[in-house]
Amino acid sequence: MVLADITKENDIKKLPPEEYESMAAEIRQFLLEHVSKTGGHLASNLGTVEMTMALHLSLDLPKDKIIWDVGHQSYTHKILTGRAQEFDTLRQFHGLSGFPKRKESDCDCFDTGHSSTSISAAVGMAKARDLKGTDETIVAVIGDGSMTGGMAYEALNNAARLKSNLIIILNDNDMSISENVGGLHKYLDMVRTGDTYLNIKDKVANTLLQIPDKGEEMVDGIRRVKNSIKHMILPGSWFEELGITYLGPVDGHDIPVMLRFIEEARKARGAAVIHVLTQKGRGYEPAEKNPSRFHGPGPFDIETGKSLEQKSYPAYTDVFSGSVCKLGELNPKVVAITAAMADGTGLTRFQKRFPERFFDVGIAEQHAVTFAAGLAVSGFHPVVAIYSSFLQRAYDQILHDVCIQNLPVVFAIDRAGIVGSDGETHQGVFDYSYLSSLPNMHILAPKNDWELAMMMKFAMEQESPVAVRYPRGRACQGFQEFKEPIIMGKCEVLHQGSRVVIFAVGSMVKEAMEVRSLLMGQGLDITVVNGRFVKPIDERAVLVQAACHDLLVTMEDNVLTGGYGAAVGECLLEHGVSIPVYRVGVPDRFIEHGSISELKHMLRIDAESVAREILERVS
Repeated sequence: MVLADITKENDIKKLPPEEYESMAAEIRQFLLEHVSKTGGHLASNLGTVEMTMALHLSLDLPKDKIIWDVGHQSYTHKILTGRAQEFDTLRQFHGLSGFPKRKESDCDCFDTGHSSTSISAAVGMAKARDLKGTDETIVAVIGDGSMTGGMAYEALNNAARLKSNLIIILNDNDMSISENVGGLHKYLDMVRTGDTYLNIKDKVANTLLQIPDKGEEMVDGIRRVKNSIKHMILPGSWFEELGITYLGPVDGHDIPVMLRFIEEARKARGAAVIHVLTQKGRGYEPAEKNPSRFHGPGPFDIETGKSLEQKSYPAYTDVFSGSVCKLGELNPKVVAITAAMADGTGLTRFQKRFPERFFDVGIAEQHAVTFAAGLAVSGFHPVVAIYSSFLQRAYDQILHDVCIQNLPVVFAIDRAGIVGSDGETHQGVFDYSYLSSLPNMHILAPKNDWELAMMMKFAMEQESPVAVRYPRGRACQGFQEFKEPIIMGKCEVLHQGSRVVIFAVGSMVKEAMEVRSLLMGQGLDITVVNGRFVKPIDERAVLVQAACHDLLVTMEDNVLTGGYGAAVGECLLEHGVSIPVYRVGVPDRFIEHGSISELKHMLRIDAESVAREILERVS
């Protein structure tokens, strides 16, 4: 067992080259055994084993820095930096994070979780290195999918101005090995980064420029000829035009070749891109055949690849999927947009049913929103389906391009509230706050599956922006007896009691009804109101209920700052109503990874914690 000898960073350098292959196999088996139990990002990690090994063999960690874009492919990096023993706790409460975390290890130099950020961070770290006068190597690892994000191109534009070295690993896992991984390309790439080539290039240009009248013209002519040839034979000419050295394509599963390319990239006088071709899911046949399904699976059976999670219920995503398809059938102006998450958002069904009206814009949330605005201003009714934590990246576009023009764009916000095991970067607990501040925006949150379908229908009938926000996982199927029609800004009373009234929204309605059941056992019959609208809130209902209760409680799975409870409190204040208010929600902090139930209990927003607090306040 080679892996047992890796207890800290740089231990891999003790490994003889003849054992690289067996080491890679051990790592893949290790990943399968652990991720099949805990869930996590599998296919991307199986595809980057040798590439990560090559980086660790070449670099001196933690002095040298690796910035992992998104970071979900950093499992091998964690193993090679002495964290293998912690993998039983992967993505568990208080356990090992599924993403790079600086608090976990000095070898994690930058926290990541969202895409297209690594090159920007790497440019900043490279510039800091230069300002300090140190000599560490800075490497950004970014996937071809993340390169669709506009921020990556902003960073590349800035990286081209660097006068010192920066390495960008472009991990292209398109599941094919190009013929361009040939001897000619390897030779050309190594020659082009050699000192001799660079010095001759500079001397020739400088000499020709000194020729009176004709020198500059000759240099331009040579450059045009060189560029024409380069466009014909070199796939990275676009990077070269920016002023970034391009190396590759290279087989990312060939460690000796990868080592040579990394060393050549370190010689570049500025930024250098190594185009690495890898196979997503490599070494595990089910993941090779279906890398999308094994992108972030839950626990599964290794032998069959089948999920161990028995799903016999519809998720909120499934309910949304069916609803948007029905709306598409009724209205030919309905179009659907997602940012590289057709499966995750449930739009695959719409894509199959209406392929000409479905648009996947790649990992480009900002573009997705303004693209939707362009469709809306042209007479269409777009549905933009994006996870809550990713939609926040397009805040300015929602404000500037949708809300100012008051366009009928529907935002289907999936994975809202406490999401769980992906941690701080993925918790969807800010959307109420960042959307509530925008004029013309309306925000709804369903209590159950029926209400989500009705809210989607309602949203499509509006001529202004509407956000429908729902959580990850199983759709609540309770409270089917409550089916009041959706009316703009109106709430729904689920039970009229006395002394205490709870105004709850979205998934917290179920928690509120559980609070009522717990308090009934204590002889307290409380009122529960389904808020439905986070914006506009039902001010009349708030004032009416406040007048006949001793305590008003708000419940939301959003940060308290600028959320639903804040809006209710402002309403009471503006109308001069004095009543004790207890706001239940996420405090002013980032939420770590763990199960949803564990996190709610920790935050004291679960039913038992809320019931206990209410009893203390009214006793």
